[in-house]
Amino acid sequence: MTHIVTRLCLRDTACVEVCPVECMVLGLPEAEWPWLYIDPDTCIDCGACVPECPYEAIFPEEEVPFDYEATAGVWIANTKELLPDGKPFEGEVDGHAVKLLNAAQLAGGEVLDLTEDITPHYDFFSEGPGYDALD
Repeated sequence: MTHIVTRLCLRDTACVEVCPVECMVLGLPEAEWPWLYIDPDTCIDCGACVPECPYEAIFPEEEVPFDYEATAGVWIANTKELLPDGKPFEGEVDGHAVKLLNAAQLAGGEVLDLTEDITPHYDFFSEGPGYDALD
């Protein structure tokens, strides 16, 4: 198992700095891979990244919620295909500067199945153009 970064990720890199095995990767190109990703072959499941994420976007794979209830003001980021009503956003969220190509701020009460974010996570490392650029 590994940890999974979900669409709650707003590309803050605090988690990268604390990872003892350097398995956190910023998805590129951002339009296709809008989050940070955790290399499942490198991750040692130490969990150091979880408390560092200001958006609470990282979960152990077996604990990714299928019924995450968003509070008012929560931001999500995704591809245009998966978040067609998203817009570019640049500003401050929870005291952190963010710049996103496609994001939406939720009204609150929306229930998100964050387990849908597990497949893109693994896809990034098996076929993602951003991953190829790391070699």
